[in-house]
Amino acid sequence: MSRDGGSGAAGVDPEQLWLRPTGPRRGRRPSFSREEIIVAAVTLADAEGLEAVTMRRVAAQVGAGAMSLYSYAPDKETLLELMVDHVSGELTVTDPPSGDWRTDLKTIAHLQRAHMLRHPWLPAALSTRRVPGPNTLAFLEHALAALQPTGLDGAAKLEVFAQLTAFVAGHVAHEIVQAAASQSPDQVAAEARYLAAVAADGRHPELAEALSAPGRPLTAEATFARFLGRLVDGLDAD
Repeated sequence: MSRDGGSGAAGVDPEQLWLRPTGPRRGRRPSFSREEIIVAAVTLADAEGLEAVTMRRVAAQVGAGAMSLYSYAPDKETLLELMVDHVSGELTVTDPPSGDWRTDLKTIAHLQRAHMLRHPWLPAALSTRRVPGPNTLAFLEHALAALQPTGLDGAAKLEVFAQLTAFVAGHVAHEIVQAAASQSPDQVAAEARYLAAVAADGRHPELAEALSAPGRPLTAEATFARFLGRLVDGLDAD
C-alpha cells in the first residue's frame, strides 16, 4: 500500500520507533519537530476522521512538503502509532490502585471512554494498532497493577485489559454512530408503536416480557455504566 494509504508490508519496527532518537533519519533537519507533526495529525483526525490524515494534509498543516515528513514518519502506519501514543498521554493516573480491582477496572474503563469520545477516531485506530509506546505502556502498567489483587498470572491480566479496552472501544464506536443518526420524536414514537404491536401479537413472549420490564435510565453514561458493570462484575479472577 502507498505511504499515504496505510500499512506497509514490513510493518512498524518498535525499536526504531520508540527506543532510538526521534530526530530525522537523513538529510537536512527540517524546520518542524516530530511533536508538531503528531499534533497536526491528531488535530486533523479529531476534526475530520482518520481518512483526512494523509501525509500531504499533515505536511500542509505544519507548512512543509510531504516528502520532508517521511524522515520522522515513513508511512501512515507509523504516524498512526505516534498519534495513538501521543493522545494516550492524556490518560494520566496519579492515584495508586485502591486494592478493589473491580472498582479500579471500572474507573479505568470510564477514563478510556472519555478519552475515546474526545478522539472519536481512536476506536478504529486501536482495532489495528500493535506497538505500545511509552504513554500507552504507562497506562497499561497502572491497569496491571490494579489487577494484582486478582492473583491472575501476567498473561491473564493482559487478556483482561485487552478485553476491557475492546469493550470500551466497541461501545464508544456504537455511541458515536448512534449520536450521528439521532432519531426525531416522530421516529421514536413510530418505533415504540411497532414494538408494542409485535409484543402483543403472541408470537414473541420473551420480547413482550422484556418490553414490560421497568425502564432504566437511557443516558449514554448510565447505559455504559450498566454494560460495564455486567462485564467487570462477571469476570472470574480464579
